[in-house]
Amino acid sequence: MSRRRSSLLIALVAAAHAAIFIAYQRPDWNTQWTDQNGYLMLGRILAQTGRYTRFANTPLYVPEAIRTPVYPAFVAVLDLVFGESHLVIALAQAVLFAIICLFVYAIARSVTSERVAMAAGLVTALYPPLPYISALVLTETLTTFLVTAAMVLWLRALRDGSLRWFLASGLVCAATALTRPAFQLLPLFLVGASLLATPDARWLRYRGGVVMLAAFFIAIVPWLAYNAVYFKAVTFSPAGGPGRQLFEGTWQVQLPGRLETELTALADSTPDRATLDDRVRAVAARSQLPAEPMLRYVHQHQDIRKIWTEPTDPWERVSSRIAADHEYLRVGLENIRENPVRHAWRRAVRGTFLLWASEIPVRYSDINRLSPLAIRAIWLPQVGLMLLATWGAVVLWRSGARDEALAIAALVLYVAAVHTPLYAEARYSLPAKPMILLLATVAVANLVGRFRHASESALPTVTS
Repeated sequence: MSRRRSSLLIALVAAAHAAIFIAYQRPDWNTQWTDQNGYLMLGRILAQTGRYTRFANTPLYVPEAIRTPVYPAFVAVLDLVFGESHLVIALAQAVLFAIICLFVYAIARSVTSERVAMAAGLVTALYPPLPYISALVLTETLTTFLVTAAMVLWLRALRDGSLRWFLASGLVCAATALTRPAFQLLPLFLVGASLLATPDARWLRYRGGVVMLAAFFIAIVPWLAYNAVYFKAVTFSPAGGPGRQLFEGTWQVQLPGRLETELTALADSTPDRATLDDRVRAVAARSQLPAEPMLRYVHQHQDIRKIWTEPTDPWERVSSRIAADHEYLRVGLENIRENPVRHAWRRAVRGTFLLWASEIPVRYSDINRLSPLAIRAIWLPQVGLMLLATWGAVVLWRSGARDEALAIAALVLYVAAVHTPLYAEARYSLPAKPMILLLATVAVANLVGRFRHASESALPTVTS
């Protein structure tokens, strides 16, 4: 099949898959995933007023302290062009998903055969978690698009040595960090991996890396200046720092997921502390687990949440969100100090699994109806995917594609290093999944080739 036909097939499969999940997810759009509301509101206000704030009607400007600006700007552009519509955003993200699959195909073509490259593109197009999340107004799809685009540009720069590609990769990495601040240090990992991959001609790599990092820094300076002016801090997200992630991570490895979700809902809906304690003890009795950790969790959650829910003045609410993140950090460290060794072990084991193998592409309102057996059946292939990807990286390295192998490994290691110690959700690893799917496809092709070679070698030789 020609390159053009392969690209068309991959894009059509991705578009059809995204359309299925848009129809499937639509009943949950207005009832689940409350994170969507913040992005929709910021995008709407930005489109209507040109101001990046949650408070459109205040006489004095109240800056945004949590969300970085690129995804709300993406939503705002769609609002301006097509009108406010969740469906329009989902369709736009379906297009991004299709392009992501084509990016995977393009990278794969540079390191393997046309057939394997097409398979990698199709595997990405058929991977359910990607279109599952693209139907929601969340940052993951745009982040995945930008991360994969940055990998395309970075690998092209390493192959060609052209400074324009290094420059472009730095700008796209900056857009990624301004979409999800978790990726703010990824450029350093990519530069480091490039220097390890090729001992020769390191001067060219150093020069390209400097250009890439300079472009990245110049692109993020306006946002850092924005926060320095309004919040007196050089940071990507004044109220979205590591505090809450650390706090949630301490409980993520102590309480089962469904139980923590139930306890959080109780804490949010039961302001009276005595009534809350009675309900938590009832949950503990039903689940046959000790009540004391559950009580500590709901008390901590409720106390910190009050810091930003009680103020009514907009500017005070913004300041209180920053104060709450600091309190999350303090309490989280306090929780860790009780047993740091146990916490580190649980984060390393459970945190790694939750990050890379716990995606459940089932409508959120239906997840709790799944049996444990069904959930494990969904998880198992994801474990296999990561094992295959590990072998795929080895195959690329041995084949001479060292830049690609180490760049993808750097991306995976970076995502793990950022999220595993703090707090892990499967959707946090989605920006790296297209590259993992590429590696897994390379691994399967290699294993199939080995099996065929072994089978042919075992056949008896016929002589005349």
